[in-house]
Amino acid sequence: MSAPLTSFTQRSTPHALALFRVVVGLLFACHGASSLFGVLGGAMGSGHAVPTGAWPGWYAAVIQLAGGLLVVLGLGTRAAALISSGSMAYAYFAMHQPHALWPIQNGGEPAAMFCWAFLLIVFTGPGSWALDRLFFGSAEREPVIVREPSAA
Repeated sequence: MSAPLTSFTQRSTPHALALFRVVVGLLFACHGASSLFGVLGGAMGSGHAVPTGAWPGWYAAVIQLAGGLLVVLGLGTRAAALISSGSMAYAYFAMHQPHALWPIQNGGEPAAMFCWAFLLIVFTGPGSWALDRLFFGSAEREPVIVREPSAA
């Protein structure tokens, strides 16, 4: 990679991570809102909400809405992302994987993608635009950026 491009991508990494976090969190929160309130097509496109307290759908929707909003805001980001990732791992293995091995076959692609996206956020942190930084200063550490050795 050329030096100017490398420099640009290194400077942009915290902003790209923040944008990734906001988009993933917003999409996840929309899933929760649709299941809890019957908006945006409702639970699984039914136009209806999941009955309050129904296992596991209602609890998953609460995690999706709350976890998604916390991740969007960058507040308690790593914890919210870890819980969200775990809920999607559970969803995949309990609801999708028994029907077929591969996500493309069992309809589990969204669960698998959300699981891995949130796990990435756990390890990279919230990026630059996060309320965690406002409330806790630099408590959220920056992601480690591996730099190419300079030619001297």
